Amino acid sequence: MVIHQREHTDAQDEYELPSLKVGDSSRGTPATLSTQSSRAPLHAQDPREGAAIQELPPVDRGVKAWKFCFSAFVLEMMVWGFGFSYGIFQDYYTSHPPFDKASGVAISAVGTVSLAIQYGEVIFLSFVFGRYPDFLRIGMWAGLTLYFVALLCSSFATEVWQLILLQGVGVGVGGGLLYMPVIKLLPEWFSERRGLAGGIIFAGTGVGGFAFPFILNALLDKIGLRWTLRVWAIGTSLCSGIALLGMRSRFPIPKYAANQRRPRFIPPHVGFVTSPLFWTFAVTNLLQGLSYFPVSLYIATFTRSIASQLTATVILALFNSSAVAGQIILGHLSDRFPYPVIMVCSALGSALAAFFLWGFANAAIFLYFFAVIFGGLSGGFSSTWPHASVESAGSQPEHAGMAFAGTAFFKGISAVIGPIISGLLLEAGKGSSMSAGFGRFGYGAVEIFVGSCAVATGVGSILVALARQRVLS
Repeated sequence: MVIHQREHTDAQDEYELPSLKVGDSSRGTPATLSTQSSRAPLHAQDPREGAAIQELPPVDRGVKAWKFCFSAFVLEMMVWGFGFSYGIFQDYYTSHPPFDKASGVAISAVGTVSLAIQYGEVIFLSFVFGRYPDFLRIGMWAGLTLYFVALLCSSFATEVWQLILLQGVGVGVGGGLLYMPVIKLLPEWFSERRGLAGGIIFAGTGVGGFAFPFILNALLDKIGLRWTLRVWAIGTSLCSGIALLGMRSRFPIPKYAANQRRPRFIPPHVGFVTSPLFWTFAVTNLLQGLSYFPVSLYIATFTRSIASQLTATVILALFNSSAVAGQIILGHLSDRFPYPVIMVCSALGSALAAFFLWGFANAAIFLYFFAVIFGGLSGGFSSTWPHASVESAGSQPEHAGMAFAGTAFFKGISAVIGPIISGLLLEAGKGSSMSAGFGRFGYGAVEIFVGSCAVATGVGSILVALARQRVLS
């Protein structure tokens, strides 16, 4: 089924659709849906026989648009906020039986696998729900069910491989299905305010990342690991289930009969895959992920080497919560200024923070500043995704969601590679410090790796700016 859309910010957008069926089932040809602006009443009869006009909710404003934004924020918080709070579990697993004898790299793989799958499966799901858009709601409820079951069953795990399978793979697949409507529906609801809306939604990661470490740490202390996972499975299901009620498409959902032709699984002539803008942006985000994920994973463990467990929890929470301000501010700035400029500033600021604040940290005060600066600049980097995805799609705005998903796939690669490389570098450091007080407790090579990847992200951002100029010219 081919949908021809033309976005308007007029509150009276309307949507033409056949009154009885979609497409000509006798010929197996797809239907054509179109949008146009009009002041006609809702469901007014079109002059052409057999068609009806349905008024669309407004873009960028209105109760339904901001209801979607709030619901997406909650899903972002529950799915990604929990994922980026895995540092609390890692610290617990490495210091409490029955997992304290396992390899640190194996334990870190639990959180790494979960995040990587959530990022990586988005591109596959975008193809699936592009062909089966009428199954999007079924998919998100199935994702919530899988998320609940996997997290609940992980409370019975006694081996690390079981945690990887359940809290890693199961939670990752379920979380990706649960979150997919946010990516697919955001371009429908927001156009001129897409950067601001994306910033608000993505700030959910920071809100969850701030609050969840305190909550998880308190639960682990009071009721232990197994009941913490069970309570969290129930709480996530309730909050996410309510949020899913606000996940509504702006357009009527197409329906297909058994003998009607659906869109191809991989659409023909997907222009963004040959766009230099898409590839430079995607690879730059891979580099940025190589810088970000090791910090997210090891900042709490490093802090505990020079301060208390409470301080480590506060630092991790501060690191995650700084992304809230970063997402909203950088998202708003990307609506006003070219997003490659925002990317360069974010990358270079992150590099300086990694080299100097984390590299020479010998007291908690350095880490407080590092958590705020690096967390805000690096954590807000993804607020540039909505604009870059639309520009990568070019004359095919219906493929903006796929371009977004493709970027997420590259970020998922970095979610796997980054922690593995940093884990190997940490083991090679063997707890020793480098010269001049740099890189205490064996983290020197990790800090150099993080800072260098941030510098490479800045270089990549310049290449994005050059590719963008070619597209716009």
